[in-house]
Amino acid sequence: MLYYLSEYLFQHFYIEKGIDFFKIFFIVRYLSVRAALAAFTALLISIALGPWFIRKLYRLNIGQEIRTHECPPLAAMHKDKKGTPTMGGILILFAIMVPTFLWIDVLNVFAIILIISTLWLGALGAKDDYLKIKHKRSKGLSIRRKLIWQCILGLLVGVLLYLIPKEIYPKSLFVPFYTYEIIGTVGLFYILLATVVIVGSSNAVNLTDGLDGLAIGCSIVACSVFIIISYLTGNVKTAEYLNIPFILGSGEAVIFLSSVVAAGLGFLWFNAYPAQVFMGDTGSLALGGAIGTAALIVKKEVLLVLVGGVFVIEALSVLIQVYVFRTKHRRVFLIAPIHHHFEMKGYHEVKVTVRFWIVAIIFALMSLSSLKMQ
Repeated sequence: MLYYLSEYLFQHFYIEKGIDFFKIFFIVRYLSVRAALAAFTALLISIALGPWFIRKLYRLNIGQEIRTHECPPLAAMHKDKKGTPTMGGILILFAIMVPTFLWIDVLNVFAIILIISTLWLGALGAKDDYLKIKHKRSKGLSIRRKLIWQCILGLLVGVLLYLIPKEIYPKSLFVPFYTYEIIGTVGLFYILLATVVIVGSSNAVNLTDGLDGLAIGCSIVACSVFIIISYLTGNVKTAEYLNIPFILGSGEAVIFLSSVVAAGLGFLWFNAYPAQVFMGDTGSLALGGAIGTAALIVKKEVLLVLVGGVFVIEALSVLIQVYVFRTKHRRVFLIAPIHHHFEMKGYHEVKVTVRFWIVAIIFALMSLSSLKMQ
């Protein structure tokens, strides 16, 4: 709400009354300034509240359960993680939402959609984590119930985006490294596409969350890419120069995503190996939803596959493993998702995590290069 306060002070005391001191509040109109302020606020909150929050989780006995029956050798490798506080996603969400509401234009339709999507999936993940803790098991909500609530959100986001006039928000599909839209107006099909993106991205990040710092690190990289794309898409001159669609108001996503990146960095301070806290489904589903929603807002639904390349690989490894096991009764990987496969091959957890970060950065650079090459 500081955004609106600054606007009021500028308009009332400088424009109307001519008091020069209040001219300084004009800078809050700049996306870059508000993004920096939001990032600083989010980082400060996550770093400052982290130790207290972790102690609180310990006192409440909110600890991680380890799956022992699926892969006993892997469970033995992760035995020290048992009891580590989970539901750290609550800290991430708090560190995201406070600066978001302080510095974003909360009446902006894209800001509203991002907030709804992230909080919805955060609440769904929290319910899943709560059931795991309550029943002292590694499984919470059923896959079916998760998918139902994810699909409802996807349909809601799709409808909200579909209702935005096409003059502001085009209902077309664009692909990387190609200048023109591949499909003109996709109509109601876009609602289904939005659902697929939301469900796919949230579950892909959730599957990636298996090693200390892995999911949060890759999420930071992906959100950083969408910060740049959101800024370019929301600026008519840069959008025209790069041959990408100009979407009026989409620049507000820069504020939200800057909060996500900074909150993620603060969380990584405590989640890096050996992790003092895990994000749980509360964090992974919310982050995946935020990334997917951002991709929809800036019309980079197809590019999301490249931006979130690590998440896609993780999700595909699970799908391939399940399909081959059910049809051929054999395993492609020692265990899925694929990060555990490399652990079982003898690679240390830290090495796997850092190398996946590097791969995520490579995908990010390829994604950004596509903007200039189309």
